[in-house]
Amino acid sequence: MICQDPESIYSIFGQVMRFHYYRTHMLLEKFGVYPGQPPLFFTLVKQDGLSQKELSDRLHLKAATVAVMLKRMEKAGLVERRPDPEDQRILRVYLTEKGKNIHNEVKEALKSMDSECFGNFTDEEKLTLKRLLVQMRDNLVKVCGTNIPER
Repeated sequence: MICQDPESIYSIFGQVMRFHYYRTHMLLEKFGVYPGQPPLFFTLVKQDGLSQKELSDRLHLKAATVAVMLKRMEKAGLVERRPDPEDQRILRVYLTEKGKNIHNEVKEALKSMDSECFGNFTDEEKLTLKRLLVQMRDNLVKVCGTNIPER
């Protein structure tokens, strides 16, 4: 079976995904950040004060997933929720000073990750890899659709 061959493209791709996740976790854990949280940081840096619904829409995540992320980040002092001044039923999410500072650290850690992953690739190899990954993604979108379930 193709999945059992450790040298198959399928197996190697799975190994790359696991190592990428593990290394990302190693780089981010020193800041108290989990691998799924950087997109939330980057979204709030671009536009602070979004609602949980707006965040879930922009990140293409379920509201419950965003709620768990926010609860964890709030507990770590990275974000705070404040009532919307015009509609008290809505809570707006803001990065704290600690969150803004850690955002910069997270950005640097991800740059380091990029360098570790692709440092010995030529520009041409990076373009080829990107083209192949986009092609692979598009093949999967054809059979799965664009609304993929969360992990």
